[in-house]
Amino acid sequence: MTVLLAHRLPGTSTEAAADELRERLGGVEILAASDESEFRSLLEDAEVLVTGTPPGDAVESAPNLRWVQALSSGTDQYDEVALADRGIALTNASGVHGPQIGQQVLGYLLYFERGFDRAVRQQHERTWDRYGGGELGDRTIGIVGAGAIGSKVADYCTAFGPELLGVKRDPSTAPAVFDAVYPPAELETVLERSDYLVIACPLTDETRRLVDADAVATLPDDAVLVNIARGEIVDETALVTALDDGRLGGAALDVFETEPLPEESPLWGMDNVLVTPHTAGTTPHYWRRCVELIERNHARYRAGKSLENRIV
Repeated sequence: MTVLLAHRLPGTSTEAAADELRERLGGVEILAASDESEFRSLLEDAEVLVTGTPPGDAVESAPNLRWVQALSSGTDQYDEVALADRGIALTNASGVHGPQIGQQVLGYLLYFERGFDRAVRQQHERTWDRYGGGELGDRTIGIVGAGAIGSKVADYCTAFGPELLGVKRDPSTAPAVFDAVYPPAELETVLERSDYLVIACPLTDETRRLVDADAVATLPDDAVLVNIARGEIVDETALVTALDDGRLGGAALDVFETEPLPEESPLWGMDNVLVTPHTAGTTPHYWRRCVELIERNHARYRAGKSLENRIV
């Protein structure tokens, strides 16, 4: 069995990752690519590919490839049809992002609820003007995508006592932390009640532009939109218009339709928008969590069992 590590891995160097996997997966040949050229040349021998970025058309030159372990939660940039046609399994890194993204979302919520946005503006203006802050316990938080990340967000929020509403393809599989969970067809119910709307679902054909102009208009006028999923899930033009018109209280955005966020985007200059540069998933523990997942899946792969987090 030959495992190939791509030349770009999150949270670690390829060399360090190779050394750790050799120790953990004893007896497995680990190949480590140092650049794009070496990556393509080594693919010919690889049975398993561990990668932080989609391999694109490189998979076509991998005759022995049987399994791709993506080190991201989203796999929308992978050609799932091509992988399925070749009988190549694709697994993602769902579960490794929960703690850090959950904490980032909690920070966003407190930023707006406690008026830190106003505090930052006043500090820059050297203005002392006392104001009141709210409490999350008085709010309803809607989470679109009650999976691993959305559920961790809900877990962290429980300490403050808000009402927690979820949206999940199969509501029966949602954890008990939610007060109520609705199927996608009933998204409007969640939108109407959410003081904070957190987007935590994967990007699919069904979720692309899910939060469009009509959805934004359904939210309460003082609602805050939080997106830590994919930028394409939200109609950015509709969001900007609603923020400009005062039909939303604010937005905390870690992902965007175009990344990096273009310099000319109006989102940069909006006082009621918090922009972070796709950092919600970062953590010093990223690779440790990934390698634990790889180790578990390697054992399942060798035993012929169903792989954890299998997408294809």
